[in-house]
Amino acid sequence: MANMPPMSDLESLVSRFTEQLATLIEAQVNERALASVQSAFPGRSSGRRGRPPKGLVLAGVSKKRRKGPIQLCPVPGCKNRAAPVFGMVCAKHKDLPKAKIKQYREARRAKKLKKAA
Repeated sequence: MANMPPMSDLESLVSRFTEQLATLIEAQVNERALASVQSAFPGRSSGRRGRPPKGLVLAGVSKKRRKGPIQLCPVPGCKNRAAPVFGMVCAKHKDLPKAKIKQYREARRAKKLKKAA
């Protein structure tokens, strides 16, 4: 027992070992967490900041925006597209009175409801 170090030396040796072991384990846990986050966001491994690129898809979920149907001019017989800049009528009929356009829309709605019934 003469070769054994005193108890305080043994305690300090064990405490240093446990501190080093805890530091090593913490570093490994951090590396694993970082790797799992980077695998969830495939395009982000470069470490760049800011908004993710448009093509980035998170975990296979993609939602594309579907445009609404093309709106036509409400004037009877007109097949041109309606434009918001002209108040949802075509360029040809933009100067018509709003009351007249409103009548055309109501007539179109009534015809559509009659057709559906």
